[in-house]
Amino acid sequence: MNRTLFSGRAVLLLGLMAMHPVSAGAAAQDYELTLLNSDIRQSSEAMVELRLTDRRSGAPVSDAIIFNTALDMAPDGMPDMGTAIEPVGSSEPGIYHFKADLSMTGGWRLRIGLMIQGEPEPVERDLILKVSP
Repeated sequence: MNRTLFSGRAVLLLGLMAMHPVSAGAAAQDYELTLLNSDIRQSSEAMVELRLTDRRSGAPVSDAIIFNTALDMAPDGMPDMGTAIEPVGSSEPGIYHFKADLSMTGGWRLRIGLMIQGEPEPVERDLILKVSP
């Protein structure tokens, strides 16, 4: 009889755990977002490419949901000088492509925020790139 009671409690506990999953300890700092091309040629249709990887495994992270992007010239002291940036599809795992109007040379800051499926907090980064003639 004790064995049956214990098994019922174990099933109840497992059910409660399934309803409230415990995070495996991953956090925003467990993900690395890097520019594949930090020196970009001046263009009204410049391509900015990013790689998102899980630092713990080194594996690429695909299907992140991009919820915020902004591109401005803060590195050159002009944070109000912004430009348009839009995501463009990618077929490579963990690679994210963006098209931007980078018609002015100098330092640019890309602010990006994304959510990784299954993670409770967003990954937000500021990345610096240089636009050359």
